[in-house]
Amino acid sequence: ARQNLEGAFRLAREWAGEPEGWVLFIGANGCGKTHLAGAIANHRLDEAESVCFATVPDLLDELRATFAPRAAERFDTVFQRLLDVRLLVLDDLGAHQSSPWAQEKLYQILNHRHLGRLPTVITTNLELKAMEPRIASRLADLEVVVVYEIEAPDFRRGDVS
Repeated sequence: ARQNLEGAFRLAREWAGEPEGWVLFIGANGCGKTHLAGAIANHRLDEAESVCFATVPDLLDELRATFAPRAAERFDTVFQRLLDVRLLVLDDLGAHQSSPWAQEKLYQILNHRHLGRLPTVITTNLELKAMEPRIASRLADLEVVVVYEIEAPDFRRGDVS
């Protein structure tokens, strides 16, 4: 597990230095995926790049809230920002309640960023075969995506050896 974590750390550090394409961290809860994704985001912020870091369920809630009569921002403004931000970090993909609307919006975001090969970091504890097929197909494109499965146990449970 230690070598696997060191590999994930090296990947995150190298990718943060020159973000190109996507990084997908897959692993169990508490294995360090979010920590690595956050470190990448912070490094790019230090380099004065535009970054959006969002947990997927919270992001979908924010998008839904833009439809409220007194919303601070319109849906199209927020959505366009997600499409165009230099680095998008989506944490906990698959932790959201799946509705047709949520799947459509996630697909639109990921498809746009995939086609443009815009730097994107995604974390999930799901296997690709458990995801919506159109989203899984983008994540499985190894010409764009570096997939790294973290095999470490949940550090919060004291399972670290």
